[in-house]
Amino acid sequence: MTRVFTVSRSIVIGVPPDEAYRAVSRPSDMGRWSPENLGTTGDGGADPAVAGTSFVGRNKRGPFRWVTRCTVTAAEPGTHFAFRVHAIGLSRPAVRGPIATWEYRFKPVEGGTRVTETWTDDRTAWPAFVAGVFDRVATGGSTFAAFQVRNIDRTLGNLKRELEGVAR
Repeated sequence: MTRVFTVSRSIVIGVPPDEAYRAVSRPSDMGRWSPENLGTTGDGGADPAVAGTSFVGRNKRGPFRWVTRCTVTAAEPGTHFAFRVHAIGLSRPAVRGPIATWEYRFKPVEGGTRVTETWTDDRTAWPAFVAGVFDRVATGGSTFAAFQVRNIDRTLGNLKRELEGVAR
């Protein structure tokens, strides 16, 4: 089976692009929507992150907990927010290397904003067999691409529910 390095999903949320962008561009708040992310350590601040901002993400999957070092790579209000994950560890992100890139695009459409979330597997140097075995162990039986499609769908659905609930 061919290894999939990028998956994207979209949803229309009944708020303006700037409002959706403000929510997503505060990494400390991501734990409110993501089934896996718990937010960030330290003070994430109430303002959207800017390009170059680094943060430590806290994550969980079942009983497992880990942290990641991330850096914001794009911060264009109302249109584009992205960050790359470049270190990982159990209590501190000590193992460095390309891991993943998360990207969010915001496009005005009738009824609100089309929010597109994209995950890219940056472990391109990993042999496909090694990545496949690791992925199945880490996700409980699926590839990271298939696993992330489910995570993205849940994240976007939760974001929609919260933002549209606030807008009412």
